[in-house]
Amino acid sequence: MIHLLIESRLRAALTLRLPDAAASAAALRPCPDPKFGDYQNTAMMSLAKERKMNPRQLATEVAAGLDLSPWCEPVEIAGPGFLNFRLKPDAVAAALRGPLAGEPLFFAKAAKPRSVVIDFSSPNVAKPMHIGHIRSTALGDCLARVMRLLGHRVVTDNHIGDWGTQFGLLTVGWKTDLDANALARDPLSEMERLYKQVNAASENDPSIRETARQELVKLQSGDPENLAIWKRMIDLSQAQFDRVYGRLRVSFDHTLGESFYNSRLKQVVQELRDRGIARESQGAICVFSDGTSPPKEDPFLVQRDEEWAPNPLLIQKADGAANYATTDLATLAYRWETWRPDEVIYVTDGRQQLHFRQLFAVWKRWQPERAEGMKLEHVWFGSILGDDGKPFKTRSGETVRLFEVLDEAEERAFQVVSEKNPELAEPDRREIAKRVGIGAVKYADLSPNRQSDYVFSWEKMLSLQGNTAPYLQYAHARIQSIFRKSGDARASGSELVALRHADELSLAKHLLRFGITLEAVAAEYRPNYLCLYLYELAGHFARFYESCPVLKAEAADRPGRLLLCEMTGRVLKQGLEVLGIEAPDQM
Repeated sequence: MIHLLIESRLRAALTLRLPDAAASAAALRPCPDPKFGDYQNTAMMSLAKERKMNPRQLATEVAAGLDLSPWCEPVEIAGPGFLNFRLKPDAVAAALRGPLAGEPLFFAKAAKPRSVVIDFSSPNVAKPMHIGHIRSTALGDCLARVMRLLGHRVVTDNHIGDWGTQFGLLTVGWKTDLDANALARDPLSEMERLYKQVNAASENDPSIRETARQELVKLQSGDPENLAIWKRMIDLSQAQFDRVYGRLRVSFDHTLGESFYNSRLKQVVQELRDRGIARESQGAICVFSDGTSPPKEDPFLVQRDEEWAPNPLLIQKADGAANYATTDLATLAYRWETWRPDEVIYVTDGRQQLHFRQLFAVWKRWQPERAEGMKLEHVWFGSILGDDGKPFKTRSGETVRLFEVLDEAEERAFQVVSEKNPELAEPDRREIAKRVGIGAVKYADLSPNRQSDYVFSWEKMLSLQGNTAPYLQYAHARIQSIFRKSGDARASGSELVALRHADELSLAKHLLRFGITLEAVAAEYRPNYLCLYLYELAGHFARFYESCPVLKAEAADRPGRLLLCEMTGRVLKQGLEVLGIEAPDQM
């Protein structure tokens, strides 16, 4: 990859001038404005500031030691010390043919692959997956796909909610008011009904709450009847989860629910107490601040009335029961022991930020040696909103079920496809609609900044114009139609690619940025970078196709332009694939 070759030469030149400079200081990024070049390095300013040097002088000295003549025009120094790199058209043309010779599609495998565990989706047993689950599911799956494509070793784990006090209430309902026919028709709806009914009744009748507590104790003690009911709930739930995941094309290496770690919880609490990390407070066991962090950075402190007050992490309730924090600590210990990951990524909504700050801090105090070699990252996201700017709900105020959203997406997409291609047979239109509808929902979630809220809009997400999945899918299908019309005249790699037209060169240069975009997605956990890249790629292709005839091109230009079409189609397909979206050949 050209940008990696430039980075390698830049790293060597920088090391000669500053032997202690970090390797990351040679990293490139696409130039914000193409008129200044194709790639840019901005590290000279921070390097110079740290050493009390003149940044422009440092940039000049580093540039003087660079020989990039095979790929670039002479390096340009801009502003206070930016290094700008402009690719030569011949080098771009040569790189364009690389994938035809068996090279990766404008990206490189990681030189030092990491072992990464990604924890995402995590629905609760006995509850239907709702629209909010699309965020964690699509984001986590995309990160796994990108990292695997780049050569990292990825373990995906669906940490489902299959343990806790709700199962006492559910068991009461199961034993007293189960509708077997309703359970057969729609298990999750029936279990949700039972939970809501018993929970509401228990609010006014302490005896029901006590009965639920006794049923939970029996379950936790291994009572055969209650265990059988609980396992039945899990099996029914998992079957419906799997149907949703199948439609989303999402799979997991492991589904280790909260119950898997139940036998480890007492040991976790005991170890934290023995090491003086946790202590008793009002009958509960909590972790408090150890005073080593500034108050503003300490997750165990909160400001009240302009004073810092304790904000402890509860790891055991006064009644002896464990909670999420205890389970998460046990889970971390298991993941370290089992997979020895370099990194563990949790994909959840932003409301859990404090929980994970406290969790990571406790882990560092409990297991400092393990924490040293295992990066912990909370990849959080915002909410899905309705047109009213409030969390997306049904008209009656209920949570929107995910499978209902997917059903409606496919049906709406079917109407769009039928209007566009009424001559296609209905089964073909249905198949295309499935890919377009599901892709539209996923892309609408992945394309915004993940930390922002976004408004759910059918009209926007299914549009064939703008930054949407259907627009990108249509761009891919349009390219495939070019090859059908050309008799499938694919490039062989021997073509001379002149890139004489400005739109040819712009498209080719953008194709070469695919790898640097994937690396940015993996480094910053932001699929929206890839969405924007693909949208811009489709725009570059549209301008190229408008200004540069392909099938009617002159003989000297036609092979190279077909090559540009093929590489654009491949990158669109691969890019959509790592977003978890299919690219149909016809729409």
